[in-house]
Amino acid sequence: MSPRCLSAGVSQDSPGSILERLHIDDASNGGQGRERNFLVYQSNLLDEVSSPVRREVSNRPFFMKAVKRIDNDVENGKLEVKEKSIRNNMLVTVHNKSLLSGIAYCISSCSMILVNKYVLSSYNFNAGISLMLYQNFVSVVVVSMLSFFGVISTEPLTLRLIKVWLPVNVIFVGMLVTSMFSLKYLNVAMVTVLKNVTNVITAVGEMYIFNKHHDSRVWTALLLMIVSAVSGGITDLSFHATGYTWQIINCFLTASYSLTLRQIMDTAKQVTKSGNLDEFSMVLLNNTLSLPLGLLLVLVFNEVDYLSTTPLLQLPTFWIVTTLSGFLGLAISFTSMWFLHQTSATTYSLVGSLNKIPLSVAGIFLFNVPTSLDNTASIFFGLLAGVFFARAKMQEKSQS
Repeated sequence: MSPRCLSAGVSQDSPGSILERLHIDDASNGGQGRERNFLVYQSNLLDEVSSPVRREVSNRPFFMKAVKRIDNDVENGKLEVKEKSIRNNMLVTVHNKSLLSGIAYCISSCSMILVNKYVLSSYNFNAGISLMLYQNFVSVVVVSMLSFFGVISTEPLTLRLIKVWLPVNVIFVGMLVTSMFSLKYLNVAMVTVLKNVTNVITAVGEMYIFNKHHDSRVWTALLLMIVSAVSGGITDLSFHATGYTWQIINCFLTASYSLTLRQIMDTAKQVTKSGNLDEFSMVLLNNTLSLPLGLLLVLVFNEVDYLSTTPLLQLPTFWIVTTLSGFLGLAISFTSMWFLHQTSATTYSLVGSLNKIPLSVAGIFLFNVPTSLDNTASIFFGLLAGVFFARAKMQEKSQS
């Protein structure tokens, strides 16, 4: 799943809290930033619909009518049948929503990485920072419009909030930029496997910064991830040292982002007007602050000269694809929140790990990646290690 949607500063019982804990514990599962995090409502829904007596009694003018109807149902043996029928119908509805939200999240997450790879490789676009900048601009415009028309609510971006959040945003921008650079040189499957290294860095950081200890199953999964990453690099037929360098830097930045976020989030919550910083506000805050930093990096890496000479900017199809990538980046944020609303953080984490498998397969076939049996085995070994890691984290949380 994607760092574009991380929440901070919400209560323990709120949807944002679930998303916050998910993205901090599983910082690497997002693919690309966009790669760039609630509660399970089933029990509450079932409780509401399985107690028709409670709703009728609460409305006093209809009290006697409700009691009479219930007495008749009991005498006829129909009340229990009706409750079971309603409960079963609601279960089907909730499961359908969970399945639909999960499919939407997987499609948007996979599509984002594949579209970025297509823009950078198939179009041979050599301005990854500019692409990131345009995608973030699209996100800012869409979220601002939704907020303006009252569809969503967002926190005002005050100067105090910007000062507190700026260090986190610098890492956020670096994470997105290095991800673009690595995806330019590496195939999707290897990028996906190498991202597992982020889990190792994050686990070590948690030990030294937060004194958090992991059980043997987690460390076993992390060891398997390291082995798969090393073996994958050795057997990679399209090995590119520059791409691997950028991806290693990206792993450190992604881990640093999750660790730094944990330290900054409480302070950021205190400087907001409402005392909270929900997911929509996070999307707007991160992407808005990334615009001036992105412009600075465009100048530093001298992408202006390339943009002024490339004929790609004159192609309508190129603008359609890049704009689509911006909407997909935003879609990851919304579909991940929707998926978490319908399921739970543990289910989200496991699906994020399983989602890497079809993504890697699609990347190999769509872009005609040269591969070997050894390299393919290393890739799938790493993907399975990611699934094993997600399950180990679930079991560790259930026991704590």
